[in-house]
Amino acid sequence: MSLITSQLTDTQAKILGALAYRPGTLIWMGLLLIVLGSIGVFAEAFFSIASISLMGGFALAAGIMQALHAFQARGWKSVSIQLVFALIYVAIGVIVWVSPVAALEGVTIYMATLFLATGVLRLMTAFQHTEFSGWFMPLLSAALSILLGGLILSGWPDNSLWVPGMLIGIELLLQGWSLFFLGLAAKNAVK
Repeated sequence: MSLITSQLTDTQAKILGALAYRPGTLIWMGLLLIVLGSIGVFAEAFFSIASISLMGGFALAAGIMQALHAFQARGWKSVSIQLVFALIYVAIGVIVWVSPVAALEGVTIYMATLFLATGVLRLMTAFQHTEFSGWFMPLLSAALSILLGGLILSGWPDNSLWVPGMLIGIELLLQGWSLFFLGLAAKNAVK
C-alpha cells in the first residue's frame, strides 16, 4: 500500500509541477481574481469604462512604439506600412479615449454577434452528433449562447455601458474560483 501511495504522490508531483511546492500562490491569485470579479459584477459600468480605457491605452502605446520602430528602421522596405499600422493603433486609442461609450457599443455588438454565431455553430454540432449520449450538452450550450446573444442584442446600445464589465467580472470570478480550488487541491495533495 505504501508503494501505491508514493507512486500516487510522484504522479501528483509530476502533474502539479512547481505548484506542488507553492499552492498558496494559486489560492491568493484566485482570491484576488474573486475580489476583482466581484467588483466587476457589482460595479459593471466602472469596470466597462476602465477596461475599454485600458484597451485604448494599450492601442495608443502600441501605435507610438510602432511609429518609433518605423522611424528607427530606415531603409527597411516596410517602413511606410509600419507607419500606417502605427497611425491605425494611435487612431483607435484616441477614439476609444475620446468616446469610450461608442467603443463600448462596438464591443457589445461584437459580443452579441459572437454569442449568436458560436451558439448557432454549437447547435449544428449538437445535431450532427445526436447518436452520442453527450449531445445534449452542446445543445444546452448552444441554447444558452443564442439566448445570451439575443438578450445582449435586444438591449443594445442601452446595455453597452454595463454588459462588457459584467461579462469580464463573471469571467474573473469563474477563473478566480477555479484557481482557488485548484490551489486547495494542490495543497491537500502534498499533505
